[in-house]
Amino acid sequence: MQLVTFPILSLYFNYIAIFTTSVIDRSRFALEDNSRYRKIIHVDMDAFFASVEQRDHPELRGKPVVVGGDSKRSVVAAASYEARKYGVFSALPMALAKQKCPDLIIVPHRFSVYRDISRQIRAIFNQYTDLVEPLSLDEAYLDVTSNKLNMLSATLIAKEIKARVRDETRLSCTAGVSINKFLAKVASGLNKPDGLTVITPKKVPGFLDQLSIDKFYGVGKVTEQKMKALGISTGADLKKVSLEELIRRFGKAGKYYYDVCRGIDDREVSPSRIRKSISVERTFEENMYDEEQIKIVLERLCLELHENLEKLNQEGRTLHLKWRYPDFTTPTRSHSFQQFTRDYSVIVATLTQLFVENVELVKGIRLLGIGISNLNNHGQLPQLTLDI
Repeated sequence: MQLVTFPILSLYFNYIAIFTTSVIDRSRFALEDNSRYRKIIHVDMDAFFASVEQRDHPELRGKPVVVGGDSKRSVVAAASYEARKYGVFSALPMALAKQKCPDLIIVPHRFSVYRDISRQIRAIFNQYTDLVEPLSLDEAYLDVTSNKLNMLSATLIAKEIKARVRDETRLSCTAGVSINKFLAKVASGLNKPDGLTVITPKKVPGFLDQLSIDKFYGVGKVTEQKMKALGISTGADLKKVSLEELIRRFGKAGKYYYDVCRGIDDREVSPSRIRKSISVERTFEENMYDEEQIKIVLERLCLELHENLEKLNQEGRTLHLKWRYPDFTTPTRSHSFQQFTRDYSVIVATLTQLFVENVELVKGIRLLGIGISNLNNHGQLPQLTLDI
């Protein structure tokens, strides 16, 4: 009996040892897998320019305020939350904004003040991490996976930053926390103003499946309409579409949509990010044929581009015009100068000439876009870059 029992017991204990080792290994690998997750925070100031004006002018608090010019060609640079209730948002023509809100208060911009406050906020960020990637004066990504204060919780860091911004600037901001830039950016847009949204690794799949397609960062109104026409209304719907089909329908952006609905975004937070160009565009709901109407849109785009250059204290040497015909062909034309410029009259005259000489209106156009490149980045701080 002993000769039989010991081998059986030996096999039994060997099996237990193997099973236990297997469990330990899987646990170790799971921990290693979790350790690969980054901790990314996206911070977005709440109605930044307008909030600064309301902070500095108490009589404006609680009232519909926009920052911008008051001419026929002016556009809204920023709108307070009181103004947004009337459908007034940034980039809206000022004339239309006044129609939507008759009691609208228009305040001229003070970009030097906004830049100083932006630097003050950036200094707060840099006390936690050097991995800060500004997108504009009022928003930035932070990678706090390894941070200067050795804090383990990105959520606690975000709470501290929000509190410090409020204490030191008397302004509010909204933060999103997650495992990559895409998710952090989406999170920060869900609970404004003065919000904090955290998407943990375990919550990512369910969160994305239920997320409305218009909440996906990178899906504009035109793409949203196109996706809904294909039966794509949520992340779960988007996940059902093959990579090949998305690329066929949306070009290079198809790969991006395929990845982000699965929570995949490998982009790093890049502190040295310097924008090489600035552009704005408009997609028309119906094809446009009328030259005068299109010129009005072109002038508004030129003004918007000029105001963005003013915001950034930036200038460039090459102007670009692009347009899209109904068959989706998208020609481009450009003109370069010997000197840097951001002069509005130069921008509108040059782009109008490119438009008149090259666009075949008999075909109609569905999109019009302009931009400026070869920027004067010498001595420019990367935090003054802006995504349009």
